[in-house]
Amino acid sequence: MTEIFHAGISGYRGRMGRAVSNVLDARSDVVVAARFDRGDAVDLHLCDVIIDFSTPESSVALAKACAEAGGPALVIGSTGLSAEQEAELEQAAEKIAIVKSGNFSLGVNMLIGLVRNAAQRLDAKDWDIEITEAHHRRKVDSPSGTALMLGEAAAEGRRVDLDDVRTKPYDGVQDPRESGKIGFSTIRGGGIIGEHSVMFASDDEILTLSHSAIDRSLFAKGAVAASAWVRSRPAGLYDMQDVLGFRQA
Repeated sequence: MTEIFHAGISGYRGRMGRAVSNVLDARSDVVVAARFDRGDAVDLHLCDVIIDFSTPESSVALAKACAEAGGPALVIGSTGLSAEQEAELEQAAEKIAIVKSGNFSLGVNMLIGLVRNAAQRLDAKDWDIEITEAHHRRKVDSPSGTALMLGEAAAEGRRVDLDDVRTKPYDGVQDPRESGKIGFSTIRGGGIIGEHSVMFASDDEILTLSHSAIDRSLFAKGAVAASAWVRSRPAGLYDMQDVLGFRQA
């Protein structure tokens, strides 16, 4: 018999919050115990896990409250967190289990692994890396959290720190591109759900790895899968590589 668990949705009025609601409502193994937004009162103990697609400030406040209460577990999809906010989530994860990801798509997480492997095998002296991302006009942070995840994967493959090799935006007259750098380009327009591509360019050939989101529900489905996984995990900060078992592999 399938075990039923109780989930909460933080930021339920937003686009992703509504998508998560639709996915949860269609499942027979989940009871939605709370739907709330910033400023709403909620009894945390009603939930085994809360899925949060809100804002960095709200996500940090929720994580602190859950840590102080000893639960529930969290799945956090907010992007654009500062280094200080990231540190606060890490502190909360010492007391509760948190899955945090800039993207909950299975395809994107496969792309991350491919990018890491390609960067490891293609010499930085000969292959430039450029990451391009496109999203709807309402997205306020750039580059996207997913683009930064891809950049981190490329840097990890090359055994360098992304902060050390990330280029400044190309604008106006500037020096030639430095070898080994990783560049980012951002597009905002219309209702684009999410487009990401990573280009490895040498003098002789170009390799492009890409992913396109067709329906926003794919992110919600991934977040719900993460919630089912994390609710029984020990305290710690996890990501989708953990949920999907890629890291253990």
